[in-house]
Amino acid sequence: MAEKMFMRVDEVADSLDVSKPYAYKLIRKLNEELRKKGCITIAGRIDRKYFYEKFYGSYAED
Repeated sequence: MAEKMFMRVDEVADSLDVSKPYAYKLIRKLNEELRKKGCITIAGRIDRKYFYEKFYGSYAED
């Protein structure tokens, strides 16, 4: 099965080993950056590719 395009708060929290409230805060910040670039965002979700680029410098998950 193909990987989903968006990450939800649970996945962000697990990936970064942070609390859910902090993960929501990070998602809001990243979505604001995307809105400033002209992208449409979804509250409580973050584009998987953008997340990995911002936190790990690439899309690689391993």
